[in-house]
Amino acid sequence: MSSERRTESRSTRPRRGRRAPERPPAPPAVPAGPAFPGDPTPDQRVSDFLAERYGARVKDLRVIALSGDASTRRYYRLIDGDEHSVVSLNPEPFDPEHLPFIVIRNLMAGWGLPVPEIRDVDGERGILLQEDLGDLSLQEALKEASPSRREELYRQALDQLVVLQREAARAPQRAICFQIAFDFEKLSWEMHFFWKHFLEGYRKCDLSVEDRAMISDGFHRLCAEISSWPRVLTHRDFHSRNLMSHRDDLLYWIDFQDARMGPPHYDLASLLRDSYVELDEDFVADRAEEFRQRAVPGEARDTFQRRFELMSIQRNLKALGTFGYQGTVKGSRVYLPYIPRTLEHARRNLARYPEFSGLRKALARHLEELQ
Repeated sequence: MSSERRTESRSTRPRRGRRAPERPPAPPAVPAGPAFPGDPTPDQRVSDFLAERYGARVKDLRVIALSGDASTRRYYRLIDGDEHSVVSLNPEPFDPEHLPFIVIRNLMAGWGLPVPEIRDVDGERGILLQEDLGDLSLQEALKEASPSRREELYRQALDQLVVLQREAARAPQRAICFQIAFDFEKLSWEMHFFWKHFLEGYRKCDLSVEDRAMISDGFHRLCAEISSWPRVLTHRDFHSRNLMSHRDDLLYWIDFQDARMGPPHYDLASLLRDSYVELDEDFVADRAEEFRQRAVPGEARDTFQRRFELMSIQRNLKALGTFGYQGTVKGSRVYLPYIPRTLEHARRNLARYPEFSGLRKALARHLEELQ
């Protein structure tokens, strides 16, 4: 059996003037893991699983290590003749009946949402064998898309989002995704994650007592307002890297295992204020209004707009926290190119709300992109 590896092209206190391109620290060395018989691979559990499942045919398989997401899971493409699958390796064993990915995947499939087929499960080894959705994410598909195709893709994604919110509201709400929410504590935790890993960790900002107080107050008011809004089921990471263009150009969903209750605007903000894709403001406004009319038609336009933009601020700052964490703690360069666009999203929306001017000014004293 052959094994290949595919990799994906996945501070100091700020100085005034134009910032140099984001440069992360060198990534930490990763020790080699156990091997497949005769070939290197990161984990013996995958070797044992494949040997048990395929028997003598295991020597004919091809296994390609895939670049993963910001989680602790690892992924491998498994090629068995004309059939392609993905092996998802969890860091620990799991009970298939309670693993959030499986539970939420089955709910979503029952609601008619496009999620990958699960082909095999080995909970003791922490392994899922899933349908391979290919490599063409929405992020990549948009690079060659015409304006009309771009609009078609986003309308498809928003149609799916409307289905999620509608069907989940009708369903029995016993699963884990209905028991957790973007409440005040969760939203606040994410803001402090941004503070720790982006402000202080990545950018090495030295905050004054006054700035700390203003930022804390701004975060408190932002999270208190967001947590007071009505809640629906959210995907939780509904952006262009988690939507795969697959069979018949249909967008399939991945990375939904952290789904939880949150505002109707949460996934919309993830999609339209995406760190990974540049969208013009007219396009964003048109798609947002189309979504409002279908998902929350009873919400006044000005209320909806405010909620969408405040949700975008929280979501973008949370993303910056993740990018900072990946750059400094994990030594990953993958997300650093997306920092400037994410900061610009946050700057634009913060500037629209005078009641958050204290937060914007305190942050801008240390993040020049927010000025």
